[in-house]
Amino acid sequence: MRIHVVDAFTDRPFAGNPAGVCLLPAGEWPDDTWMRQLAAELNHSETAFALPLADDGEADWAIRWFTPTVEATLCGHATLATAHALRTERGILGTVRFRSRHHGVLVTHTDDAGGVTLDFPAAPGTEVPAPKGLAEALRAEPGSTWRTDPLGDLLVVLPDEATVRALAPDLAAVAALTLREGLRGIIVTAPAARDGAGYDFVSRFFAPARGIPDDPVTGSAHTALAPYWSARLGRDRLAGLQVSARTGLVRTALHGERVHLSGSAVTVLDGTLYPSPTR
Repeated sequence: MRIHVVDAFTDRPFAGNPAGVCLLPAGEWPDDTWMRQLAAELNHSETAFALPLADDGEADWAIRWFTPTVEATLCGHATLATAHALRTERGILGTVRFRSRHHGVLVTHTDDAGGVTLDFPAAPGTEVPAPKGLAEALRAEPGSTWRTDPLGDLLVVLPDEATVRALAPDLAAVAALTLREGLRGIIVTAPAARDGAGYDFVSRFFAPARGIPDDPVTGSAHTALAPYWSARLGRDRLAGLQVSARTGLVRTALHGERVHLSGSAVTVLDGTLYPSPTR
């Protein structure tokens, strides 16, 4: 069985967000413990496992995602990486439908040049008071805070791009706060510092309680960022730059209750997986 490491939301190696991708043979899912162990072995923020479906009229593959510590309910960059791996390993172009456990059928489209677009449910936020201890955990004063219930994240708006870039949160305090509040993680965001920068807003994502201290690029977070910034800026098509150390660009297009997330991907490792999965 082949295993891939793919850098997603980038057109060059060693940028964007690396994801493990495991294209499984037809049959039953492997043992959950085996998938968790493989994700921990690869030690990327997520590893995607895709299982071909023969008799599902709505989907072509089933997909699941694991961080190094837990199963994730949604992951954008690892889904993009999986669509990329299907193109490079299996020659599959065009539309692929993935059945997920928590978000129904997720659709990807891969073009001839290798660009991938994800069709995900939008996750608009509801404005809420800042949780106790948020400013201390982030070491920055939040402007507004929004609960994104479909994701389980807290979207925190900061005053400017420089603050987002310079943020050095207390990760232990962030982990404690997210566990206490029942959150997956914290998205921080601000508008681009200038017009013509090539992007409209910046963000970072912290989920240390789930083994993701400072995610390189978080596709799923953009399902909340897109509706927030589209409403604020008055445009349905935007570009978001995640300003982690690796950086990555996510192009967003809002379509009612859906959001399209587009980006490129680069394979940096192909290998043979040992041992075989246990079922």
